[in-house]
Order: sequence, then structure tokens, then C-alpha cells
Amino acid sequence: MATTGTVSMTIAEMREFASFDAGEQRYIRRSLDIGLGRQDAFKLWARDAAESAAIRSQYVTYQELKGLREDVPADTSFDKIEGFMGKLMRVAAFDLAQERLSSFSAFRFLYERLLGADIRPWLPSAFCGAAALPQIRPDRRKDLLQSLSEAAATAPGWSDREPSFYPEFIEAEAA
Repeated sequence: MATTGTVSMTIAEMREFASFDAGEQRYIRRSLDIGLGRQDAFKLWARDAAESAAIRSQYVTYQELKGLREDVPADTSFDKIEGFMGKLMRVAAFDLAQERLSSFSAFRFLYERLLGADIRPWLPSAFCGAAALPQIRPDRRKDLLQSLSEAAATAPGWSDREPSFYPEFIEAEAA
């Protein structure tokens, strides 16, 4: 029975990923390669000089991920929250400013995989904070903030189940 539940959740994660547009899917896979150290993103994802520069910036920004993984607050106290949220918002703002993620759902999908299940309670506030920054264009800011559902923003609890589906690059010939 536990296997059936795991398979069902994996299929649900695959369906969610399939619901994202091609640009979001590409950015999520690239970001996972960079953030999890899976592959050389320059070789795999850079199509031109501008994309190489964006990948280089993403590598630099994602240096914060290791520290964030280690410092996810375990409780609802306010101790150390400013350092954690400041770093999380900076990384989130970087990703949102790339204009490749168009919704909270895509953002959450990526960050659950980059940082693990423990990050879930912190994602709505990091997303809202980052999306509301002046570095995000006003029309984009509006679309991003409207993508966060009331249910996600006010959830009374979050699953501690780790994601099981991590999308990867597949060669066109292999597909």
C-alpha cells in the first residue's frame, strides 16, 4: 500500500511538471542541474553568450543553497529568521527576475527540490517578498502575486514528504 501511495505521488509530481510551459520546464531542469550539482550546466544548457552569463550568475547565486538547506528553521520561533529569510528571498528574487517562472506553483516545485520538504512553510512568504521587490517589473509582479492561491498562502500545515520526481535533461534522440 505504501508503494502505491509513493507511485501515485510521483505521478502527481510528473503531471504537475507537465503542466508548466516548456520554458518553465527547461528553467527548472537547468536550475536543478546547477543547484544540485547534477551536470555541467554550461555544456548542457548554454545556447549563446547571454545564456552562459545567466548560468554563471545562477551558479554564483545558488552558492547560498547549501547554507539554506542547513539553516531551515525547525520551529515557528523568530530566532535567526532575518538571516534565513533574507538569503532565501535573495535567491528567490534572482529566479523570479529571470522571468522563466511564471507562477507560485512552478516556484514551489523548483524550491522543494532544491531545498527539500522542510522549506515548504517558508515558500509562500519568500515568494511574496521576492515577487514584490522593485527589481521585478510591475506587470510581472502583479501576475506572480496573483498566482499564489489563498489556500497556499494560508495553509495550516505542510507535508514533510520529500519530492520523488526530479526532472532531468533528455537528449532528443533518446526521447
